[in-house]
Amino acid sequence: MMYEDQKPKKKLTPNQAMLKAQGTCAYQERCQQEMRDKLYDWGLHSIEVENIIAQLISDNFLNEERFAIAFAGGKFRIKKWGRVKIKLELKKRKISDYCIRKALQQIDDRDYLRTIRELIAKKGKEIKGGKEHIRNYKIARFVASRGFEQDVVWEVMKGEM
Repeated sequence: MMYEDQKPKKKLTPNQAMLKAQGTCAYQERCQQEMRDKLYDWGLHSIEVENIIAQLISDNFLNEERFAIAFAGGKFRIKKWGRVKIKLELKKRKISDYCIRKALQQIDDRDYLRTIRELIAKKGKEIKGGKEHIRNYKIARFVASRGFEQDVVWEVMKGEM
């Protein structure tokens, strides 16, 4: 449904779409599904979309493994996401299991545990009083909600890691 103040989307020719897609991919890593969605939004048909995707891959503008590694690293460092949440988000973007494994391997285990400790300490300062086991449960639940494995969170909280 279009509103009065909205302009109809301008359809791009395949050549225009290729140039725009190259610029989009050069600016930031993209996954195939994200580019496919954009190309359809630009008014292209499935054969044109698949031809452009194939060309972007052969010209190395699109690389799923490179995207997965950049995505995982960024979400871990900047947003403090754990491996579980990162894996789910990559699966949502239709990234292969191989690329997901490669991306998660790039996250350093020492940094991962340090991040868990930081999140535990931060949440521990926010939760005041109460029984210790309830407080610990709330902290663990918070850290696990960020995508960190529950068993690892509890081991870190107990001081075993």
